[in-house]
Amino acid sequence: MNDLKDFLKPKIVVSKCIEYDSCRYNGQMISSDFVEKLKSFVEFVPVCPEFEIGLGVPRDPIRIVSFSGDLKLIQPKTEKDVTKQMIDFSNSFLDSLIDIDGFILKSKSPSCGIKDVKRYSGYGQPPKESKGPGFFGKVVLDRYPNLAIEDEGRLTNSRIKQHFLTKIYALRSFREVKKSMSKKDLVEYQSYNKLLFSAYSQKETKELGRIVAHMDKASLENIFQNYEKHLYALFSKPPKCSPNINTLSHGFGYISKNLNKKEKEFFLEIIDKYRKGNVSLSVPTNILKSWILRFDEKYLENQSFFEPYPDGLLSVEDINACEVRDYWE
Repeated sequence: MNDLKDFLKPKIVVSKCIEYDSCRYNGQMISSDFVEKLKSFVEFVPVCPEFEIGLGVPRDPIRIVSFSGDLKLIQPKTEKDVTKQMIDFSNSFLDSLIDIDGFILKSKSPSCGIKDVKRYSGYGQPPKESKGPGFFGKVVLDRYPNLAIEDEGRLTNSRIKQHFLTKIYALRSFREVKKSMSKKDLVEYQSYNKLLFSAYSQKETKELGRIVAHMDKASLENIFQNYEKHLYALFSKPPKCSPNINTLSHGFGYISKNLNKKEKEFFLEIIDKYRKGNVSLSVPTNILKSWILRFDEKYLENQSFFEPYPDGLLSVEDINACEVRDYWE
């Protein structure tokens, strides 16, 4: 298995109209600084479902229309129903994928949208109040409920972006461990991610630890299946402020014996500022990381919590303070 500190490239399906091709209905391409930056760090698989079912570029827009509750994908100008073609293509395309770690899809698209896609009550009618995913997006969500799936609009939010990056790199790394089916590799993976997992969910971290600690009592297949299930549960939502603070405090406990009184007080003040939302998580994390290197604390130095994804993927404005809103409801 590769050194866990060497980031493997996640494999991400992306809507082709985002930074790859001018294939939107109006012949335009969507600009996304994040997707453009990611190109050097992930393996992208671009796709445009609307083009793939023969709608061409440019094309008359399609929309989701409800006929007595039955949703159809319609091109209003031509009254063409492309529902079956889209569902068939979606399943065929997803069947062809191997080892996918996540998706970045076009927001609010009747094909690729993952939420907030308008639904209409008939030809030429205004949109209904109810919204949902597009047709391709729904198949993706149904088939890959545990992967990192976002749209380019939501990924402008710093917290959503950081969670997405953390998840795709953790899952990509686990995919390599799973391929090896090695108990030793699984122990190393669990150890390397222990603090990161604790920041996400104490409950699931304990369960993952229990699985690793009792590997002699189950078959390899059951071990990895059970571990993967709880890993997905752990990454279902991002960490909140309190667990992050607990994790930072845990790391601080390893270092504090080497610090003087003023340094200890300074760090605790920074933690309090993070708790109040006055500084970002990166501030106490980087202070602690500098002490880890200074005092050569090997255990903490080998924890993914301090670098869960490659440096340089976030800009300064992406590093936000403690936020309580739940974007995953």
